Amino acid sequence: MTRDEDVKAALLIIGNEILSGRTKDANLSYIGERLNTLGIRLAEVRVVADDEVDIVEALNALRARYSYVFTTGGIGPTHDDITAGCIAKAFGLPLIENPQARALLEAHYEPGQLNAARLRMARTPEGAELIENPVSTAPGFRVENVYVMAGVPRIMQAMFESVAPTLVGGKPLLSRTVVCDLPEGRVAEGLARIQSHFPEVQIGSYPSFRAGNYGTNLVLRDTDDERLSAAAAEVFKLVADLGGNPMNDPH
Repeated sequence: MTRDEDVKAALLIIGNEILSGRTKDANLSYIGERLNTLGIRLAEVRVVADDEVDIVEALNALRARYSYVFTTGGIGPTHDDITAGCIAKAFGLPLIENPQARALLEAHYEPGQLNAARLRMARTPEGAELIENPVSTAPGFRVENVYVMAGVPRIMQAMFESVAPTLVGGKPLLSRTVVCDLPEGRVAEGLARIQSHFPEVQIGSYPSFRAGNYGTNLVLRDTDDERLSAAAAEVFKLVADLGGNPMNDPH
């Protein structure tokens, strides 16, 4: 990969608790934002249950399509933590007790505390590369372009940061946000015209409510700063010409 390529990634979120609504996912936004800074575009997200067939099917589809695939969830000590086995099956590899992972767990737990359930966290596909977990020791792992991480946000973030320096991205995706006090319907036609003039720029329109008033956040994204600035200037002018009060959002 080179810095000029459009590098894309996918996220596979695994867990019945996410689909049931019992647990709210907090990993998507973190991973998406961090990947953007690395020049990697998060292009697809899937959420699947703790079901071997579904996990393997989703993983094989995603890893064939994207440069990177990140998974979260399902690598803990309980019976329904089946991600490691599913990754092994997807790659056609044996699932083993990884000696490096076991050594980490043995050093972490007091004598007698490393029971059979906790040893499940030492399982990886054969040949997997471990992902460091400085929070609670039990590692994640990588097989080819698939990075397998914990579902607990604090642990996932630590794991992600341990692999971030190894990820090769393209040009970082830059963004500009123009905040205006006009409803979407007022700016839609002009926005479509600007989009046709700047097809490479991603332009999104999102309703907002601030200080008791409805408005619109107009978000522009591109890898080219000069082109992005030109498109943002056109959006600014559009809002002003329609009688609105355009403002740059520093965030």
